[in-house]
Amino acid sequence: MPSRTRAATYARRRKRRMAQVDRDLTAEQWGALTAAWGGCAYCGESGKALQKDCMLPISRGGRYTLANVVPACGSCNASKCNLEVTTWMRRKKLDEGRFLVRQVEVLASFAALD
Repeated sequence: MPSRTRAATYARRRKRRMAQVDRDLTAEQWGALTAAWGGCAYCGESGKALQKDCMLPISRGGRYTLANVVPACGSCNASKCNLEVTTWMRRKKLDEGRFLVRQVEVLASFAALD
């Protein structure tokens, strides 16, 4: 019988949700994305390990695609949780405009390579 703890229930739900998600971000694209950003996309920290963060969270219909994933340090990723990026940046008083412009520049550089 499966465990009925809250954590176990959440883990099963997440596993089902993740099984339905399209993952078309390749390892090469992830490497190029981290190089293009040069650190955390949100705070700019470059000395920490980076994690894949979906700007539109999986729980809200996002996918692991080149246009939706940015590199984030662990603290920014945990702080953002499942909020949309603009909502979270406004709450944290981060420069939302600078981030969005940089996101467009990074995606344009990938489009130029195709």
